[in-house]
Amino acid sequence: MQRIFFSNLVLMVLLNLLIKPIALFGIDATVQNRVGPENYGLYFSLLNLSVLFNILLDFGINNYTTKNLAQNPEEIKKYFGRVFTFRIILFSLYSIFTFSLAYFLGYSGRPLFLLSFLILNQFLILTIAYFRSHFAGFHFFKTDAFISVLDRGLLIIVGGLLLFSPWAPKNLQIEWFIWIQTFCYGATLVVGFILLIKHLKRPYFSWDPSFSIRLIKKSWPYALLIVLMLLYTRVDGVMLERIHVNGAYESGVYAQGFRLLDALYMFGMIFAGLLFPLFSKQLKESIPSVLELVKTSANLLLSGVIIIIFITCYNSSYILGLIYSDYLEAIEPFQFLMLGFFPICMNFIFGTLLTANGNLRALNFISLGGIIANVCINILLIPSHGALGAAIATFFTQIVTAILQFCYCVVKFKIPLKIIGFLKFSVLIGVLFCLSHYFSNSDYLILLQLIVGFLLTFSLSLIDLNSMKKLYFSSRRIK
Repeated sequence: MQRIFFSNLVLMVLLNLLIKPIALFGIDATVQNRVGPENYGLYFSLLNLSVLFNILLDFGINNYTTKNLAQNPEEIKKYFGRVFTFRIILFSLYSIFTFSLAYFLGYSGRPLFLLSFLILNQFLILTIAYFRSHFAGFHFFKTDAFISVLDRGLLIIVGGLLLFSPWAPKNLQIEWFIWIQTFCYGATLVVGFILLIKHLKRPYFSWDPSFSIRLIKKSWPYALLIVLMLLYTRVDGVMLERIHVNGAYESGVYAQGFRLLDALYMFGMIFAGLLFPLFSKQLKESIPSVLELVKTSANLLLSGVIIIIFITCYNSSYILGLIYSDYLEAIEPFQFLMLGFFPICMNFIFGTLLTANGNLRALNFISLGGIIANVCINILLIPSHGALGAAIATFFTQIVTAILQFCYCVVKFKIPLKIIGFLKFSVLIGVLFCLSHYFSNSDYLILLQLIVGFLLTFSLSLIDLNSMKKLYFSSRRIK
């Protein structure tokens, strides 16, 4: 099982390293530089608004499908046609709800026009994710990896022509960027459907109300969890644009810092996406093997995240200067957002474990607490501190939810807490802190942080190549 995890983790990381950073920093960031912070800030707030309740498009069906395909593949795949039809109905409900919310928040005219395409994009994204949930459940990780980067690959090609070709327009409109995204998501959906349909029984697309009700009853805890998590991670951009006196501009500043976090978030999602079906299967078979996978994945992910945090926080001006022409106001929000990446990655591991085990009630209570904390801190800090206040709110919220999820896992699964593990991470943090502080003005700081950080992870056995190699070649493939 762990051989599957590591081999497919490497594949997905490599593909995402090749494609998604180029899409984010070569295309998305260039669009922001071209259209300006206010226009992009409006787009960013509308994008977050379209994401807030996109669970109405899915209702937890994707997580439910991945979990149950890993355990009962023949039982789930025959429902594809009825589930897909149900998703069309959910799209109608989601559209009505999101437009109503936008109207309540005071959006009208051009913003609503832009929002209509962002709503369509969310439908395409969630449908692609539904196809990918089948690939993950079947353990077709290579196909899943290909589909995961196809939309961004197309965005690089089409967006590159719009931005950098000799006939590219001088005055870029944010509408054009949204329309290009719609095309790329649509093309990816078609390819994903073609690759998936041959693995399913012949689907009959019809709406079965009784089946839809049964599906909601089974998947609604997943839906509630996702919407609660989205609220405390995405509400910042909307609140910034709505309650700050210069909201669109502050939202654009926040987006500058958030972009790199978003790129890194994708790699954390790779871990979660791979771990979820593996956790689901192993929880059905052997708790000790699950705990070993938790330990291995936590050491691998969190040690790498610590290195990334030191690099981004101590070199924030240099990094943002590579991407944006005007970035000074984004430095402090960016640093707080990057500090929040550590608890986010803790949630990727321990939150995924709890989700796979069906402990959704506890996760929902934790997420509800996160929403309350996040909204209250945002209301308090945004009017006076703008983007920085929103970043602080995000950091604090992620810390609280991560600690609660970790503690619950320790109690629920009786995870042994060994002092040697905490000491290893403390040594890694302490050495990187001293190095970063002492060489803070060095032109070679990033290189030093990388070299020392990775040497420490290997010397402290946070990453053990020998055991990983042994696991890779000795473990049999799980069918």
